[in-house]
Amino acid sequence: MTTFLKKLRQQNNISQEFLAKKISVSRPTYVQIEKGERKMLVEEAQKLARFFGLSLEDFLAGRENTKPKVKLEKSAKRIKPKKQKQEMRISVPQEKVEKFKETLLYILERIGARPNIGEAVVCKLMYFIDFDYYEKYEEQLIGAKYIKNHFGPTPVAFPEIIKQMEKDEDLIPFVKKYFQHDQKKYLPRRSADLSNFSAQEKELIDWEIERFKDFNASKMKEYSHQDVPWIGADNLQPINYEAVFCRTPEFSVRQYDDEI
Repeated sequence: MTTFLKKLRQQNNISQEFLAKKISVSRPTYVQIEKGERKMLVEEAQKLARFFGLSLEDFLAGRENTKPKVKLEKSAKRIKPKKQKQEMRISVPQEKVEKFKETLLYILERIGARPNIGEAVVCKLMYFIDFDYYEKYEEQLIGAKYIKNHFGPTPVAFPEIIKQMEKDEDLIPFVKKYFQHDQKKYLPRRSADLSNFSAQEKELIDWEIERFKDFNASKMKEYSHQDVPWIGADNLQPINYEAVFCRTPEFSVRQYDDEI
C-alpha cells in the first residue's frame, strides 16, 4: 500500500506536503504513512482514495483505474469500439483530430514562444475553446473529450495526437526551465491551416488566446478549477459539455438575458 501511494503521488507530480494537507496531517506524519512507519486511518484512506478517483477497495488493494485508450480514426467514419472490461475507450473521428491539430498549431504560432505558455496552459486553453464555443453556440468546435484531474481539464487524446504530429514533423516537443520548474513546450514546424474553420470559430479562438495569453500554469489551473463543468465531474472521469449551461456569471460567455 505504501509503495502504491508513493507511486500515485509521483505519477501525478504531487508533493508530500500537498497530500498531508488533504488528509489533515503534518508533512512528517504523512512521510511516516508513505514509508509504512505509521498506520493509515480509515478516514485518511477514504480521503486519499477519493482524491485519486479510486474506490476505497481499489485504493487499499493497490489497483489503479485503467487509463483511457485512445484510437485515432483514419477516416471520418466512426468505428464502434469493442467492449472491454473495466476500460474507457475513446474513438476520435479524423475530422476532430484535424481540427485539434490545426487549433493547437495556431495557438503555438500565436503565443507558444511566450515563457509562460507550456503544455499545461495549452491543454486548458483548448478546454475553454471547446467548452465556451459549445455554451455560446450549442455546437462543437473541436468537441474533444476532456477528463478531470488534479491539474485541471485534460484532453484525453492529447498524448496520442502529439505523438502523431511529432511523427509527421508538425511540431517538436522540448523542455525549458520556467523559474524552478521544467516546462514542456512545443515548437510548430508548419503554419496552421484554418481553411476549414468558420469565421465564427476563428473569432472565438482568437478571443480565447487573447484573454489567456498572460496566464501561467498555476493561474490557469486555479481558474479552471472554478468552472462548473470541472467542479461537477468526478476525478479522472469525462467532463460533461452540458454543464456549461449551469455556469456562474463569471465563467459564462453567453448572454442569456434576451432569451425566452
